[in-house]
Amino acid sequence: MAKFVLAGRADDPYYAKAEILADYLQKNLPDFHVFKITQHPDVWEEWLRDVCEKNKWSHKSSPIIWRELLDRGGKGLLLGGYNEFLEHAQLYYDVTSSMTTELMKAIAQENLEAHIQKELEKDSLKDLTDPLQVWITSASTPACYSLIPILTSGEVFGMHTEISIALFDNKQAEKTLQNLALEVQDLVSPVLRSISICTRVEDAFRQAHVIIILDDPTTKEVYTMEECLRSRVPLCRLYGYLIEKNARDSVRVIVGGKTFVNLKTLLLMRYAPSIVHNIVAVALGVEGQARATLARKMKTSPSYIKDVIIWGNISGNCYVDLRKAKIYKYESAIWGPPHFSRPVLSLVFDSEWINREFVTTLKDLTATGKQFGGMLAAHSIATTLKYWYHGSPYGEIVSLGVLSEGKPGSFISCNIEKPPCIPRSIVFSMPVKFENGTWVVLTDLKDIEISEQTMARMTSDLMQEKLVALGDLLYFHPYQPGNLSDVMFYWDNKRVLKYLLKLNHYLI
Repeated sequence: MAKFVLAGRADDPYYAKAEILADYLQKNLPDFHVFKITQHPDVWEEWLRDVCEKNKWSHKSSPIIWRELLDRGGKGLLLGGYNEFLEHAQLYYDVTSSMTTELMKAIAQENLEAHIQKELEKDSLKDLTDPLQVWITSASTPACYSLIPILTSGEVFGMHTEISIALFDNKQAEKTLQNLALEVQDLVSPVLRSISICTRVEDAFRQAHVIIILDDPTTKEVYTMEECLRSRVPLCRLYGYLIEKNARDSVRVIVGGKTFVNLKTLLLMRYAPSIVHNIVAVALGVEGQARATLARKMKTSPSYIKDVIIWGNISGNCYVDLRKAKIYKYESAIWGPPHFSRPVLSLVFDSEWINREFVTTLKDLTATGKQFGGMLAAHSIATTLKYWYHGSPYGEIVSLGVLSEGKPGSFISCNIEKPPCIPRSIVFSMPVKFENGTWVVLTDLKDIEISEQTMARMTSDLMQEKLVALGDLLYFHPYQPGNLSDVMFYWDNKRVLKYLLKLNHYLI
């Protein structure tokens, strides 16, 4: 079976003549098939150059004809231009063309008009489609600069999903947003329908499908921890109101940042109650730092380390759980196929490093917010969104900050005999998987029971942050570390449980 591709400028008479000849051959020969491509004169040269570079061909005129060999495992075989195609038809099929020059020009003019009309119809249909509306808050921050190229690459939502990005910030950042919008247009992204800026609060999140919450600078100086916590409430209340009022009913909200990520997520849930399940906090930044720290110790690539679980307070007291962590492609005496993995803890023989240096390094990164630098913050947000829309890798564990429901069996237990220790109505990072456009908490993981002391350490600060922010508690008493054993800090067990039971009385 002969399969040919015929491509040319829409206004080229010789393309028109080759097209008529190809149509005749296809109609009269059962094993001859042709696929035709027309290009506008304005884009023809660039298109032809790209095709020739890709296939390592040398051809500079219209039309260009090649024989498709893909069905035999090869690339196309260049035939040439009109003259070569005419010779091929005469040699193999004993068919020639006697079309006059005037008829060639008339058909070429009709081809050009038909091509322009087709493009106009395509553009009108394109205008009728609804692109994915993506809003980014605090768009003047460095994380936004790193995030936009990933969103417009097609890697997150897919190459067949067009997006419109709205950059939202205060009036003082308007010039920065305008410059950023111009830079984004220079990317010439095939998936970006439009880029706009918004500094009017009442217009924020209109028709939003996706809202990305980046760190917002405080508008006034705060001197105490309590003031800092309470300063988050007005903005989250405003965002929640605007989301409920302006965004789509199915909007997905993803919260990143350096500080109080769990608290901001919880406050947004409180003030946008209709979409609670569609608001999540990004935990992949901490997970990425943990994997990178392990990789440096083990002299391997961070991408080879999987299933590191982040429990608790993403930007505060969290527990980096390595009990399910696996490493792939690790060079050792035991080797296997690409899908073969080994437990990380069985290969890190320096337990002192695990219990001390590893914990101290991650605690410092969390305390200073270094793990949420612009590049890592952007990558973590984009990856979480990609999983949310297309599913996380099969069999892998992903960490995500979600709302605790406080139901028996819903989340991890302190131990086998006791009920769950995650109080209800706090945002807590835990292991999940993404599938079918949503996330599911992994409740069937074995051998990951968490001690009462560790759970108390993680929940204490989160509960206090919530109570202080809402005015139900006057003072915040930060958790005091005892030692670094077991990759965690401990409080006195009885005192903590008594304190938590008292605090639990205030939970919504």
